[in-house]
Amino acid sequence: MARILVVDDDPMVCEAIEACLEQKGFEITVAEGGEAGLRVLETSAFDLMLVDIFMPHMRGFESIRRFHERAPTTPLVAMSGYAFANIEPPSPDFHSMAHELGANYCLRKPFTPKALLAAIDECLAKPGASARS
Repeated sequence: MARILVVDDDPMVCEAIEACLEQKGFEITVAEGGEAGLRVLETSAFDLMLVDIFMPHMRGFESIRRFHERAPTTPLVAMSGYAFANIEPPSPDFHSMAHELGANYCLRKPFTPKALLAAIDECLAKPGASARS
């Protein structure tokens, strides 16, 4: 089954994603925060990365850019709990920005297990999606 790296500064989010995905047979590695995730990438390869957009010690989209640079062939799902709708003036289009920096898919928190699995399935179904051989 696919190996997935989950990077988020919220331990509850990490635990929920890990529990959901392990039930589906995925092999999960959790990194609580961007720096921890980057250290994991130095020694391990993954089929997919789930990375929070906004984490402490990484300004804004720096996390997406850095993870994509470290593993450019590994699909990346960007996650954010930032409030996107009904803001005056209109908020920036963070999802478009994440795509420009290398994200293959974006999820807004909170998301359902169904939405998470759909994003993973879509990313892994693309030809050449896996960085592992």
